[in-house]
Order: sequence, then structure tokens, then C-alpha cells
Amino acid sequence: MRLLITSFFILLFTSCIKTKVDLIVHNAIIYTVDSSYTTASAMAIKDGKIVAVGDNNTIFTKYQSAETLNAQGKAIYPGFIDAHAHFVGYSQSLFTANLYDSKSFDEVIERLKKFEQEHPDEKWILGRGWDQNKFPDKKFPTNEKLNAAFPNKPVFIARIDGHAAICNQKAFDIANVKIGATLVGGEVETKNGKLTGVLIDNATELVSKFIPALTKNDYIKQLTAAEKNCFAVGLTTITDCGLNYRIAEAIDTLQQEGKLNMRLYVMLSDTKENEDRYLKRGPYKTDKLFIKGFKFYADGALGSRGACLLQPYTDKKDWYGFLLSQQSHFDSLAKILSTTDFQMCTHAIGDSGNRVILNIYNKYLNGKNDKRWRIEHAQIIDKNDFDLFGKSNIIPSVQPTHATSDMYWAEERLGKERIKNAYAYKQLLQQNGWLPLGTDFPVEDISPFKTFLAAVIRKDAKGFPANGFQTENALTRKEAIYGMTIWAAKADFLDKEIGSIEVGKKADFIILDNDLMKVDETKILDTKVIATYLGGKKVYSNK
Repeated sequence: MRLLITSFFILLFTSCIKTKVDLIVHNAIIYTVDSSYTTASAMAIKDGKIVAVGDNNTIFTKYQSAETLNAQGKAIYPGFIDAHAHFVGYSQSLFTANLYDSKSFDEVIERLKKFEQEHPDEKWILGRGWDQNKFPDKKFPTNEKLNAAFPNKPVFIARIDGHAAICNQKAFDIANVKIGATLVGGEVETKNGKLTGVLIDNATELVSKFIPALTKNDYIKQLTAAEKNCFAVGLTTITDCGLNYRIAEAIDTLQQEGKLNMRLYVMLSDTKENEDRYLKRGPYKTDKLFIKGFKFYADGALGSRGACLLQPYTDKKDWYGFLLSQQSHFDSLAKILSTTDFQMCTHAIGDSGNRVILNIYNKYLNGKNDKRWRIEHAQIIDKNDFDLFGKSNIIPSVQPTHATSDMYWAEERLGKERIKNAYAYKQLLQQNGWLPLGTDFPVEDISPFKTFLAAVIRKDAKGFPANGFQTENALTRKEAIYGMTIWAAKADFLDKEIGSIEVGKKADFIILDNDLMKVDETKILDTKVIATYLGGKKVYSNK
């Protein structure tokens, strides 16, 4: 009898012992984004990972923590993951002239003058964001006004998509750019026997390679500023599409030193030095950095008419755009990468560019697989080519705000029939049953809420058009959240670690003041991030 009583009290005592954790979050609406899209009200976190998810009573019964977080009924989502962006490029753009939304080239000149006044010691004047489609005549400008305003200091200003630039004569003199320069996948524009200053696609490298390299302190200043902005909009992981290995390894050093916290999935640019360094050694992975992809460019952008089309541009007679490399180049690299653990990730905008890459991918993937090769943008697809994605599990990685940015002029480029198969996110989702979403910032704004609005409502930040743009290809709210979290993680081979709020995964989550699953469409862009957590630690708070 005494033994039974003793056993009873031992059992009672042990059942009252609670497991100590680092943080308990409670009184929340937690969208786990697991396979069933379940919701919970509380979770426990220890050593940067989620150890339990459930209701308030269950979590407090089993766990105790010196730190608790009362979410006060607010919505919690997994940290947003941008499936296609340029984190380093964005960081640099924060310290160059901001030319976004310029309404004329005269306004561009005035912004550059102001930038020079504020940064008189800069040896080059750099900027990004102009878009001739927003100018009165919608034509590429020429550089006479640049030459007059800046006769003695080189100027290099990139178009919004990075696929074209305008330079002044001083920059051309430094780079020795002259009439008659020819190259594969690029154009040095001339008019009436003179250089206009416009460089398209690969031609931009003729000048950009002469821009002075950044120092380590420059990188620290720029990357930490970019990280701060990204955490503030709820981003906890970013896919950086196209870096030199030296920059990627510098990022690794900064992360190891505790000077940079953002999680990054890196695609290395298609260069011989990157391929020589990594193809034999294989992917590289730490807690916050994963180098596993190679980024290729099939063609340019639709806005600069560099996208490669099957039929001529509707607004430029006999012009098809062009591939940025010979097809043999993509084929040879696909053959090599098919024998490795690296992802092949290829920018393809036009229907011809997409067809070329889809056929090459299918040639080497040869049916169902889990290599997760990606086509970045997949913007214009011929109606006969959609099934080439699902046939070999090729991932279309799309950016919804491209649709709402381009919709003002895209039909001018493509015509009424071709536009129907552009920005076709619902059709692309149906190919594999999942679709990663990104922004392509700094081409677009970093805001995930604009991504959500464009994907679900198919309107831009101005609420245009009233009835939405090609709404037959709108995603549901649930699909958009998946695309911004777990599907984006899956596209980066990180879905076992992040992308959902599940036991064993890293505690990356955000608290929002609006619930994206319920908020009225007119209030989506008013949504603010209350707090951002990375590995269970607060990295941003708006209080």
C-alpha cells in the first residue's frame, strides 16, 4: 500500500513539472501554414526553434518561460520569404540616386543634380529606377542633357529593371565605348550616327565594370540598412538571384561575425569564376546562408523590349528581342548541372525565351524529379508550352507586382491575344500545385503586402484597375500566403527548416496588425508589421 501511495505522488509530481522554454507566445491567431493550413493560439520556442504549437491552455500546462508574449488576438504568420529578389542590389540602391517614379527625363536630371549636391565626394554618379514608359513620349531618352549637366563626372543610371542604362559621354570615354561596338545579347544604341547613351542588357557591362568596387565598410553599411528595411516589412528570408561568389562569401563572413542576420538563399551568377569555384565543391550551407543555385539569363525585359518573343513586338515592327547567350550555352550548363546538386535558375520573360529554356530543362530533367529547377519570372508563355512546366516539375518563380506594374503598357508590346498568356499565375500554379512568389526588388517595392494585393486582387497600390487585371489568373488568399512562405521555402530547398510554424522548424514569425486572410482589400496595404522574430529573437518592433 505504501508503495502504491509513493508511486502515485511521484507520478503526480512529475506530471506537474513543466518544460522550460525561452519564449511562449499566446493569445494569438497563428496561421501555421502547415499542410492543412491549421490555426493555433499559442506556441513554445526554445533554442531558436518551435517545440510546440497548440491552444493557450495546452502550451501553458506543459511549458514555462521567463519570457511570454501576449499577442492580444493579433494574427501571426511565418516570416515572409521573398522567392526572387536582389538583396545586395537593393542595399546598394539605398545609397545611389533614387529615380523611381520619375515622370520625365528632366525630373531624372534634377534628382541627379540633387544627389550630387548631397554627395559631392562621389567619383561616379549612380542611380536606378527610371522607366521611359512613365515619360510623356514613352521613348528612351538620349544623353545630351546628361552631358550638359555632368560634363566632368561619369554618370551611370540603370533602368528600373536593370536591363538597360543611360550613361553620359564622360562614362563612355572612361569605358572607351564607341560607335560600332557589337556583342551577343546586348545593344549599344545609336541614332543619326551618334551614341544615344542607352545600353541594353549585356551592353551595360561595357561601362559598369569600370565603376569603383565597394569596400567592406561599404557593404556593412549598405546591407545592414537593407536588412533593417526588410525586417520592418516582415521578410525573414530572401532569395538573392545572381551574386558573385566573393560577395556571397563576404556575406557569410558578416553573418558569422554577427553583423548581418537576414537569412539568404543565394544563386551564383553565370560566370566562369563562379562555376569553377563551386561546381566541384558543391552547395554551401550555414544556419543563415545557403548557396545552391546558379542564375542564368535567357533574355531581357519586356519594358526595354529585350524579352525574346516568338512573334514581333506589336509596337516595334520586325523586332523580336533577343537571347542573351547562344542556346548552346544554356544547353551545356544544363547538362553539367544535371549531374550536380545545384539548381538551375533561369530568367525568362518572352515566350520564345521561355520555350528555349523549358525545352532544354525537359531534355535533361526527362520527366518527374525533385531537382526543383526554376524559371524566374515565366512572364509570357505560349499557350502550347504551359504543360512543359509540370512535365518535368519545373518551378515557375513569379513576382505578382510585375503584372500590376506592366499592365499599363504590356498590351502595347504584346497585342490583345498574347497578353492573355502573360502573368498567368493561376495557370502556372496548376502545373505543379505550388508556386513561389517574390518581388524582384529593387525592380519593385520590397513590400510583401503589395505582392499579396497584386496576387489576390490583381490591382496596384492606386487601386487600379477597378475590376482587377486579368482576374482569371488571381490567386486565393490562402494560395498567396503559401506562395510567400512555405512554397517560397520549398523553391529554395528550405521547406524542412522554415516557411511554416511547425514543431522542429526555426522560429521565424511575424505579428501583423491586420489579418491578411480577413482584411478588406482596400486595407491590405495599410497592414503594418508589429514585430518580426528570427530564430525566436525579436529583430524588429514598430513600438
